[in-house]
Amino acid sequence: MNASQALRGHDHVFLGASHDRNQRRTMIVVGITTLTMLAEIVGGYAYGSMALLADGFHMSTHAGALLVAALAYRYARRHAHDPAFTFGTGKIGDLAAFASAVILGVIAVLIAVDAAWRLAHPIDISFNPAIAVAVIGLAVNLVSAALLHESMPGHSHGHDDHHGHDHGHHHDHARHDHGGARDHNLRAAYVHVLADAATSVLAIAALLAGRFLNWVWLDPAVGILGAAVIASWSLQLMRDSGRVLVDTVPDPDLATAMRARIEQNGDRVTDLHLWRVGPGHNAAVISLVSAHPQSPDVYRKKLAALHALSHVTLEVQAAPAV
Repeated sequence: MNASQALRGHDHVFLGASHDRNQRRTMIVVGITTLTMLAEIVGGYAYGSMALLADGFHMSTHAGALLVAALAYRYARRHAHDPAFTFGTGKIGDLAAFASAVILGVIAVLIAVDAAWRLAHPIDISFNPAIAVAVIGLAVNLVSAALLHESMPGHSHGHDDHHGHDHGHHHDHARHDHGGARDHNLRAAYVHVLADAATSVLAIAALLAGRFLNWVWLDPAVGILGAAVIASWSLQLMRDSGRVLVDTVPDPDLATAMRARIEQNGDRVTDLHLWRVGPGHNAAVISLVSAHPQSPDVYRKKLAALHALSHVTLEVQAAPAV
């Protein structure tokens, strides 16, 4: 590291490689969802269609959650270099994903309650307009899902700075391509449109059965089934994003591999912390004791082949004389 780099220090930008693209696509989906929502609400009032109104207001909850996801991307980018965030803003997306998961869970409960009430108190259904609304909603959600799904697989992250300090602590920022990194914020947006699409498919099936087989009871029954599926997705998303927020070990195999590479020739790891700081980015703090202490750069090279380590702090101590 040269003198100018030492004076400049290093940043802590741990955003996913597709951060800006994901923000743009999420905003497009927000726009599509909002326009459809407004059209359904206006049309519902204009034509006196309760089916249109109900679907429009239901879609408004998803539009709000999608907007949270889009704003999270914007906030994370805007404050990426803000020193107030000790390890950057890479986890803002996980916070937004957790909030979206909670919203999704509330939606599931509301759908289940409404469906249970309708099962106990059947009402007349205007099948043709309801089917048309469900088909339109499905088409919108399939387009939105396609936009978001294209950005989901194969995440990589580019963090090219490589810094070192020639004392007991060493910070390493390196570029690694790690296709298994998940952007929970994008996943939350995707789950919202997927939930809407799934409920539309179930609704179409139930409405067709009611229209041609007179199975009116199937519509609210399918509503309860859809609520259960959405609740399951909500809990999974809540669990995955929550684990990041409380700094659980993101990859136990990676932690084991780090120990194995360092604990050689009598060197011993006394403390190791590994946590996720952004999509595709993990941070680690390692303390080790050695009878023959070496430069932190030596231990850094031992870890160089391991992927997704974007920030490593090493503390090397001499073993006490026996």
